[in-house]
Amino acid sequence: MSVKGHVYLLNWPHVYTQEGLSPCHLKKAKLMFFYARYPSSNTLKTYFPDVKFNRCVTSQMIKWFSNFREFFYIQMERFARQAVREALTRDGAPRLGRESQLRVGRDTELYRILNMHYNKSNVYQVPERFIEVSDVALREFHSAIWTGRDSDPCWKKGIYKIICKLDSPVPDAFRLPGCPVG
Repeated sequence: MSVKGHVYLLNWPHVYTQEGLSPCHLKKAKLMFFYARYPSSNTLKTYFPDVKFNRCVTSQMIKWFSNFREFFYIQMERFARQAVREALTRDGAPRLGRESQLRVGRDTELYRILNMHYNKSNVYQVPERFIEVSDVALREFHSAIWTGRDSDPCWKKGIYKIICKLDSPVPDAFRLPGCPVG
């Protein structure tokens, strides 16, 4: 069956597959980022059953997650640098215990920025584990900047290795076609 140049496969009760990616797929990928920052191509195939995967589609999805990580790490570095600046007085002496007030909570500006980016409609409950991972990332960036490790050109690689180990299982609701809500 075709409607205005689009071909729809009638293979009920099976899942409809489509060649390209839709805005709904992008939304679902952003929500998946709360659980998996470094998904494998097999993970993507598992959680996007309505997508006909080929080299181009797989590349696009991997690029999406790369962009999600880039945004995440830029925000972590930005807030960590701001915290370091605020922790120093004019003469350079520490004012506070370095990480004493450094956290990501649902009431923080960093949380608001991340939630708006990955969960724009705010209909999905951000998992507590994502907040914990964000806390770890923020503290790791802060520690590296505070101790001057950011002068090394490869200083972020250690942080990436820590964060990639913190992926958590993606809920089964993501296995269904369409966008998860909840």
